[in-house]
Amino acid sequence: MVGSGEVDVVILGAGINGAGLFRDLCAQGVSCLIVDKADFGSGTSAAPSRLIHGGLKYLETGEFGLVAQSTFERNLLLRNAPHYVSPLPTVIPIFSWTKGVLAALRTLFGSTSAPRSRGAILIKIGLAIYDFYGSRNRVMPRHRMVGRRQALGKMPALNPAIVAIGIYYDAKISHPERLVLELILDGLQANAASAAANYTTLVTSANGLLTFRPESGRAFSVRPKLVVNAAGPWIDHVNDLLGAPSKMIGGTKGSHILLKHDELVRGLAGRMLYFEADDGRICLVYDYLGLALVGSTDIKADNPDAVRCEPDEVEYLLDSMRTLLPGMTFDRDQIVYAYSGIRPLPASETSTPGLISRDHSAPVAEPDPTRPFAVISLVGGKWTTFRGFAEEVANVVLERLRRSRKVTTQSMPIGGGKGFPTNAATRAEWLGRARSESGLEEGRLEQLLSRYGTRAVQIASGSNDEDRLPDSNGYSKPEIDYIVRNEFVEHLADIVMRRSTMAISGSLTRRDLQEIAAIAGRALGWSAQRTAEEIDAVVARLETRNLMRLN
Repeated sequence: MVGSGEVDVVILGAGINGAGLFRDLCAQGVSCLIVDKADFGSGTSAAPSRLIHGGLKYLETGEFGLVAQSTFERNLLLRNAPHYVSPLPTVIPIFSWTKGVLAALRTLFGSTSAPRSRGAILIKIGLAIYDFYGSRNRVMPRHRMVGRRQALGKMPALNPAIVAIGIYYDAKISHPERLVLELILDGLQANAASAAANYTTLVTSANGLLTFRPESGRAFSVRPKLVVNAAGPWIDHVNDLLGAPSKMIGGTKGSHILLKHDELVRGLAGRMLYFEADDGRICLVYDYLGLALVGSTDIKADNPDAVRCEPDEVEYLLDSMRTLLPGMTFDRDQIVYAYSGIRPLPASETSTPGLISRDHSAPVAEPDPTRPFAVISLVGGKWTTFRGFAEEVANVVLERLRRSRKVTTQSMPIGGGKGFPTNAATRAEWLGRARSESGLEEGRLEQLLSRYGTRAVQIASGSNDEDRLPDSNGYSKPEIDYIVRNEFVEHLADIVMRRSTMAISGSLTRRDLQEIAAIAGRALGWSAQRTAEEIDAVVARLETRNLMRLN
């Protein structure tokens, strides 16, 4: 039992891979402690392209197994997390008919340079294979090709040099940080013998005992039977602390910008543009919360604690948009938010970061005389495949603990996805029931449903939900209070950057920030000095690392 210092498994790192494994093991009756040195889902898992996708580009490197798993897991997430994951029609602009075939064949057989100018024939073949792999539990239409005239009719802002477009479907995730939190909450609900701690640092590992120091509170120790290192880009550092030194990670940096560009958002009409930049890298742009999300860069980097979107990356992304959509204007003044993260990819000698495998592995450091527990490291992986990765590792853990799997997570809803109304009839029924229980107007309930799924009922039951923040479009003071008291909040940044979308959507104001800090301060017992420090820290972070200008 965690409370007595005994626990089956300790998971170090509460990003998407760690949280997914935590939920799976808890559902099997395994007692787990999941710990993160910062907030849950605040590292690499907070910096994706916010896509749930099958990895079309992985076909070029021959990673067919990864594409098969990714498309399968994408289809499962559309069913298990419908409150956050939704279909995304995707358009590939094509500028030639035949280019890229030979280059793609070279890449498939091990070349270290990516294809350039992928032509219509190559894209048609790729999309057909992609449809084939996505046929298991299919929930979206197959691809189609559209000629130049019709394509420009649909999207007149596209570069007129196109010869055709390919249209296929992937998916997007609206609240990735909240999905990480929901996995942890689901795990805790499934197993009372498990526990979770954020802002808690591993201090020592000695004689089979792990000692942790929370940011607030007293140090504690646990004795695990097995440890899982899910620290992402910090894996090698954590393994050093555990006495299992390694050199597994060779990460790359990915940066994204969000633009206030109403003309572009209208032109996208709910579609994503998936296109080649001038250097052959794949970039993308789509409507995210009314902004144009543009990404991403892919640069070798290994310091996740100092990562930020640099000026040359901003210019690279803006130049890519100017080339693709020459009739539109793109400049730095349109940026309302930017973010970066380090992808925890396996160490690689390739000179082309985009060709480093996105597949995952779970190498094991067996016990030794100074360390009585095995350490399983979660290397690589991607957002879309977290459930499948967790299932693979959970099966290894269960075998080592001599236990058997009780349930599968394949059809297990996540958080507010449980009982989520997915059609007009069930939605109307849910809204009617929630309205009678809460007294809130249907429009407000719709807003809460999209934000929290069916967990919205708990927020809606708060008193006087109509008491809104000064400037917010839709966040109420009781809603913030509920988040603070029920969702492991330790800092003001947790609320505005991860429990909500106020920061990334560019809607956060200084007045709202001050009101949110006051609510958090009352709930958590902050002094006036602590409250002021929290506000200053968020403002400094958003303005320097996220390129946000607070009004």
